[in-house]
Amino acid sequence: MDIPAPHPANPGRNPWCSMSSPPSAPAAARPQPQPPAHDLRLVIGSIAVLLLLASLDQTIVSTALPTIVADLGGLEHLSWVVTAYILTATIVAPLYGKLGDLYGRRNMVFLSVGLFLGGSALCGLSMNMAFLIAARALQGLGGGGLFVLALSVIGDVISPRDRAKFQGVFAAVFSLSSVLGPLIGGWFVDVASWHWIFYVNIPVGALAVAGFAIGFAPRGTRVAHRVDWAGAAALSVALASLILVTSLGGTAFAFASWPAAGLFALSVAAGAAFVRIEARAAEPILPLPLFADNVFRNTSIISFIVGAAMLGTVTFLPLYLQIAKGLSPTESGLMLIPMTAGTVISSNLAGQYMARMGRYRLLPVIGLGALALGALLLAGIDAQTGFVTFGAMILLVGLGMGSIFPVLTTAVQNAVPYTLMGTATAAGVMFRQIGGSLGVAVFGTIFAARLAATLGEGAAAISPMAETAGTGAALDPAARAVLGDAIAHALSPIYWITAAIALAGILFARLLAEVPLRGRPGAASGAGRD
Repeated sequence: MDIPAPHPANPGRNPWCSMSSPPSAPAAARPQPQPPAHDLRLVIGSIAVLLLLASLDQTIVSTALPTIVADLGGLEHLSWVVTAYILTATIVAPLYGKLGDLYGRRNMVFLSVGLFLGGSALCGLSMNMAFLIAARALQGLGGGGLFVLALSVIGDVISPRDRAKFQGVFAAVFSLSSVLGPLIGGWFVDVASWHWIFYVNIPVGALAVAGFAIGFAPRGTRVAHRVDWAGAAALSVALASLILVTSLGGTAFAFASWPAAGLFALSVAAGAAFVRIEARAAEPILPLPLFADNVFRNTSIISFIVGAAMLGTVTFLPLYLQIAKGLSPTESGLMLIPMTAGTVISSNLAGQYMARMGRYRLLPVIGLGALALGALLLAGIDAQTGFVTFGAMILLVGLGMGSIFPVLTTAVQNAVPYTLMGTATAAGVMFRQIGGSLGVAVFGTIFAARLAATLGEGAAAISPMAETAGTGAALDPAARAVLGDAIAHALSPIYWITAAIALAGILFARLLAEVPLRGRPGAASGAGRD
């Protein structure tokens, strides 16, 4: 196994050294391989396209779900079309991070793209709901890898100090996907068929991976490793149980039920087993000493908080716009553009700041503060809130998010040894996904209970995911006004809680260590391996 280099900001510090065997010769006597030459523009462009496809597939099916059910049937399994993708994408993220560190990210990109495109083809060919759900799970096995590998590949080709500029591009991709997904899904359903929301991935993904293969040069080295399959299995069970209880709780079964309690208990037990396994593993999936590092620990906590705050903010806004304001799904998607614009602007400014100053600690403090203020303002919206006022509120939210996203990945990649960069990056993605899943589950329960208390017990059956196009516009104006006020009233505590957790995030941002960003490329012996 490669020997991790000392911490860049503290040469004498290397808490991971116990995980590696002693070198057979002094470092100075060993020939140091030169990093391969990469085509930077081609690599960044192709990875950004692949990441866009993977993130779009978390949202693109939402508009097409009613049409899919009408064609395939299986209404009772509808939620699994979304859950299957998120579930598998989340549980494989840590494994891709570790395998990328061990065997090189180039091979892992090819594997993840192959699974993603194969799953996309099978989704398009689906003739029944069970087949579609299985194909979506396969698609998620590839999509989860693209989330991690896209962020990790940047560390192979860009110096830490300049990396944030390109992390801003990926932050913009995530934001765009939340808006473009429902729009593109609706367009394909209208002009072609729902099958094409999956088929379109194939030619675009094939071109992108071809560009990556040309631009990202292999090193050609091979190193023998031992994969921690037991740790991977325990972590997968823990994550799968947690995602299932948060995704299906309140719909397929009540949160206060034996299935929910059993899944939660299984998650805790598997998590405890994972910790025991990792403490003894030769090459652990998620090395426990990482949590002793200030930057890794605090960025992981902030990732969890931001995941919950982001999805808590975004998930319920289309419901408000379509029901309370009477907009169509397409119009409600367009109304979210100010938030995307804010994310793009602030992520690029954050990248420029980090590249110029070599520092980052101030940015998440500012970003979480802006997010908290935006959430506080959203807590006061009602059916009469003007579109300009609403746009200004979500612009502020977007500005906050864009100031945070580039920092988390750049800071942790700069702080850990190169041989653990993919593992640390995957952990950030994992914590953000877990935070988002828990956030949506908790906020959905609060929303349903608050709406039921306002309109009556029948309203508790209303789900944000089940609303269809034109629902608000089709209502009588007086009825829509009553329902719109009730929905705004039910959303208010969600944004109060979002503001509170964003403010809590500021505490951890203040505790975040400021490790000066390195100005030279961080390529090491594992960079660019096949």
